[in-house]
Formats: sequence, C-alpha cells, structure tokens
Amino acid sequence: MIDKICPHVEAALAGIDDGATIMIGGFGGAGQPAELIDALIAQGARDLVIVNNNAGNGDYGLAALLKTGRVRKIICSFPRQADSHVFDALYRAGKLELELVPQGNLAERIRAAGAGIGAFFTPTGYGTPLAEGKETREIEGRMYVLEHPIHADVALIKAECGDRWGNLTYRKTARNFGPIMASAARFTIASVHEIVPLGEIDPEVVVTPGLFVQRVVCLPRQAPAGRPE
Repeated sequence: MIDKICPHVEAALAGIDDGATIMIGGFGGAGQPAELIDALIAQGARDLVIVNNNAGNGDYGLAALLKTGRVRKIICSFPRQADSHVFDALYRAGKLELELVPQGNLAERIRAAGAGIGAFFTPTGYGTPLAEGKETREIEGRMYVLEHPIHADVALIKAECGDRWGNLTYRKTARNFGPIMASAARFTIASVHEIVPLGEIDPEVVVTPGLFVQRVVCLPRQAPAGRPE
C-alpha cells in the first residue's frame, strides 16, 4: 500500500545530505513551508544551495536558516527588502554567494527542469550584467539569452490538502512556486494542513500529482509571533 504520510516533521526531513540543493516554495510569507524550514535547521544539513523567490524576511523561516551559516549559496529573484537584514549582512561579509535571477526566468528555469527542457532562450536580462558569459542569439530581430534549468535534490513545499498518495491542492496564492518545484526536484517533501482519504480529492482539482511527492506531513494551521501565515 502506498502511504507517503510521515508521522512528524522530523521524519519528513530525515536524510537530507550536506551540500544539497534545496528548493523552498513561497512568495514572501505566502506558501512558505516555515515548519519544514525550522525542521531543516534542526536536522543540521550544511553547505546548502537554496532556491527561493526571495532571501528571507526578519529572523524567521528562510532568514533563520541563512542565519545558521549553513547556506553556501542562494538562487533568487528578490534578495533585498526592508527586513532582509540577515541576507544583507551575510552577503556584504562575503559569507553567502548570490545568483540573481529575474523572477520570470527563475520560474521558467524551474519549470524547464520539471519538463525535461535542456535550455531555452529569453529576452529578459539581455544587455545587462545578468547575461554576462551566457550565449546570446538574435531571433526574428530580437536578442535573447540562453538560460538553463534549475534542478534540485529536494523541494520543500507547503500545500493546503493532501492524501496518502501525495496528491496536493493549494490555498489561493500559496500555490505560487510549489507545483513547479515539486516537478523539478528529485525528492519532494510537502507540509499540508489536512490529510483526506484517498479518492476524496477530485482528480480535476489536483494541482500536484502524487507522482512528484515523496513525503507528506500534516501540520496544524498556526501563525507564531513575527511570522505571517
């Protein structure tokens, strides 16, 4: 019997190796799997490469992970904002490598990994420092930059509802990067707020099929102080 449900968050995060490339879902606080990030901090893996839309807020979630000093590099599109002081201090001190990727390119590079696309041309970034060292090509009178997929060892994502096969649905904008990250990673761990019996999720509304999910852990809905739900 296929049953991907883990009894607790520690079991869900077991086995992540040092040096892993980890995709973390979320757009700011929306859809960020904060409890999985906390469990990753407790798990102890280091020398990590993190792929996320931004570089953390305040001192919680992704910022807390960066603060441990166990992240070697971050690939993101929006590293600096009013409360990104953890990233800012680490980057200025030369303790964190940054690969800056325009948001549309980031999403498409992740999607390309899941779709098996070897590379693609995009006009975004042409003529800027982000295109330095990359192949360019003129297509129908417009210049494009060649971008490659971003693959990951592990994806940590947050969904609203799941079943024991790992089929997932999401809550509104919390959907953001989760579905494409699940398909781009070799191993996907999803937190959900509700586990339903197999067959209760209408196949027409499944967003992430269980094929792309290896572990599911059910966590209560809560918003600790200082952290958005």
